[in-house]
Amino acid sequence: MLNFGTIGSGWICEEYIRGAKSTGLWRLSAVYSRDKARAEEFARKHGAEHTFTDIEALAGCPQVDAVYVASPNALHYEQCKAILTRGKHIICEKPLCAQADKVRELAELAAEKGVVFMEAIMFLHLPQRKILEEALRRIGRINMVKLDFCQRSSKLDAYLSGSLPNIFNPKMETGALMDLGVYCVYPALYLFGRPEKWSARSVLMETGADQSGAIIMEYPDKLVNITYSKVGQAGAWSDLQGVDGTVAVESISTLGNMSLRMKDGSVETLFGREEKHLLMGHEARDFYRFITRPDESREEYTLCTRLSIEVAEFMEQVRRECGVLFPSDKGE
Repeated sequence: MLNFGTIGSGWICEEYIRGAKSTGLWRLSAVYSRDKARAEEFARKHGAEHTFTDIEALAGCPQVDAVYVASPNALHYEQCKAILTRGKHIICEKPLCAQADKVRELAELAAEKGVVFMEAIMFLHLPQRKILEEALRRIGRINMVKLDFCQRSSKLDAYLSGSLPNIFNPKMETGALMDLGVYCVYPALYLFGRPEKWSARSVLMETGADQSGAIIMEYPDKLVNITYSKVGQAGAWSDLQGVDGTVAVESISTLGNMSLRMKDGSVETLFGREEKHLLMGHEARDFYRFITRPDESREEYTLCTRLSIEVAEFMEQVRRECGVLFPSDKGE
């Protein structure tokens, strides 16, 4: 069993803690928060004996083998760099960084230190991904793909009332693409590679954050259409259309409620749903395996690292195309 610490105290951090503990492979030993009282409260709630308000102290704690980073996006780079420098493994919430060169730098630092640096993107670690890939082989040549993640933000009403939640603040390196679009970009690049051509458009808020967007990715034999939004709720599923059938997915981020419709009209249910903490448990299980069994996991870990860089690079280019700019972007 390995010990892990956490950075962040939101609901996503709580779900990861539940998921990691459910695997029987991880023990929560430390909690970090900028607020001491908040750190102590969170630690009591989840059974961690150590609390920190200083990143360097967390990174140097001998009772911490790895760290789950779930802080605001704009803090990922500096926090991850400090932790990796001290030789700790990291699983960091998506997106790793707003700029691809920072992702490359952190990946190189992790390799130099001999530790694992992994993006917490569920798609790559779900067992149902194999179910999806098998179904795609059954539907013949794929010619049209629609990947959608539109979900009305729980923070939208606060924004409309005059507040500025982190999710709509460019200084926090957030917005619709970074929060939701990434879940569509990942399967697109994983399944089909980088497109020959692409175009993208976004609708911006007064803050400069993108509230919604669309990307058309052109391949020699197919189109991949990505749509994402933080201001409206999707009513249509994602689907991948082949000449012999279609795979429909209600939740592209979790591959939940997945079905196969063949050209003869027959419909087959492929997968239902899992609770959030169990979905995150798959990430925690692979993270453990990458650390403890590096030789047998090397090819898979290398793929995850390469995709993290490719996704960061593509999303950075999409942002620039759409005018979604952050203070940390070079030249801005």
